[in-house]
Amino acid sequence: MSAAEPPQGATRAPSGGSEAAKPQAWGHTNLLKLDNVSRHFGSLKAVQNVSFSMSEGELRAVIGPNGAGKTTFFNLVTGFVPPTSGDIWFDDENIRDRTVVHRVRKGIVRTFQITEVFPDLSVYENVRVGVETAAGLNGRPWLPRSVRNDVAARVDELLAVVGLASKADRVVGELAHGDQRVVEIALALAMNPRLLLLDEPTAGMGDTETDHMVDLVRRLHDERNLSILFIEHDMSIVFGIAQRITVLDQGRVLAEGSADEISRNEAVRAAYLGTEA
Repeated sequence: MSAAEPPQGATRAPSGGSEAAKPQAWGHTNLLKLDNVSRHFGSLKAVQNVSFSMSEGELRAVIGPNGAGKTTFFNLVTGFVPPTSGDIWFDDENIRDRTVVHRVRKGIVRTFQITEVFPDLSVYENVRVGVETAAGLNGRPWLPRSVRNDVAARVDELLAVVGLASKADRVVGELAHGDQRVVEIALALAMNPRLLLLDEPTAGMGDTETDHMVDLVRRLHDERNLSILFIEHDMSIVFGIAQRITVLDQGRVLAEGSADEISRNEAVRAAYLGTEA
């Protein structure tokens, strides 16, 4: 479970203004559904009887105090840990017992709290690894020119999407933390996700880096209609971009709703946000 520090109140508005996210239309098809899912580690009940559904095209946030079960929730969805009980459905398939690889191929792709990149490779080479992996080209000693051209075009496309084309030749380990996080998102996008899970995407960032990340998440959702589920501790970001918010507390769903509904929920205030939120 998350070991990050407790969240702060909405002290800084994300780029694009301080208003909460306006209601937007998204698909009515359940892309992801959890049915009474629990995960126990011995006597520790990390997730308890969680039922959750997310529509295709939705931008959704998961929040909660430290130890609420947020990262375990992500691990259950992505297959890093199996549920003790309950079922997990993705695009009408029960994936409860499916492997991580199977889920990635289905379109469930995630980033992590600790950035997962290849620090000794350039930005371009990092993204190329992702593109070649998605295409099943890893390990091939030789690729036809047409295939190499297709890979190069896809890498260039992704670098343009995330705004790192000008840094394509930079070694990732020498980049600022915020840029490394963006490289990780480019790697995730290379896997052609239908559902992108972002685990604390702005953790450790300054204001400028945070604003860039928030803008990127917005654009991925608005321009590419990508379904995004994210964990975040900065409430200004959560209330600024999430269409719906799920609050976990002690492994259970405490509340769900719009930013306005969550901010006015007394149980949420008591458990997490504080009376001045």
